[in-house]
Amino acid sequence: MKLPDFIKGAIFDLDGTLLNSLGAWADVDVRFFAKRGLDVPADYFDSIKTIDLKDAAVLTKTKYHLADPCEDIVKEWLSMIADEYAHNIELCEGAADFLHALHHRNIKLGIATSCSPELFVPCLARHNVKDLFSAYAITREAKGKEFPDVYLLAAERLALAPCECAVFEDILQGIESAKRGGFYTVGVCLPSSPEYEAMKKTADQVISHF
Repeated sequence: MKLPDFIKGAIFDLDGTLLNSLGAWADVDVRFFAKRGLDVPADYFDSIKTIDLKDAAVLTKTKYHLADPCEDIVKEWLSMIADEYAHNIELCEGAADFLHALHHRNIKLGIATSCSPELFVPCLARHNVKDLFSAYAITREAKGKEFPDVYLLAAERLALAPCECAVFEDILQGIESAKRGGFYTVGVCLPSSPEYEAMKKTADQVISHF
């Protein structure tokens, strides 16, 4: 793909965009609810996909009437998923080459994610791309991705204006928020996705892979 010449920075979501990690999180959900004698609710992923672990724990505890303290829920999730990020989760196809190509063109790279740094930093280091990134912003520092704040924070840390940055996201809500924040937007979405047609109408570009 080709970005416009005015783009000086690229801000990436991680899970489902750069990292092929959604299957690992789905497995965590199944094991977490099964331990409590429950099936994963049909709308569960959609309800937590734009928020960080602490907020997801509050929602999960409240909505499903769990006795577990929120901090214990977060610890349980982290204990189940940390090894996957450290040893097994792969970059999405073509992502490493794409990141290196952008870096070679002196485009600053940033991250805007709800994922915890203790998870994604070892994963990026294992794939030899961690040092390509100049900054990252986490939703717990700002707001969930229904708001543009986390993208704005990432751009600020790259010392760039939103209009100088492209945001890469795999969820429509993130694309919509980034657009409201003044960013150029790239949807990373397969044609088979239920969000694909809406993504095409909203994002400045849509790609199915890197």
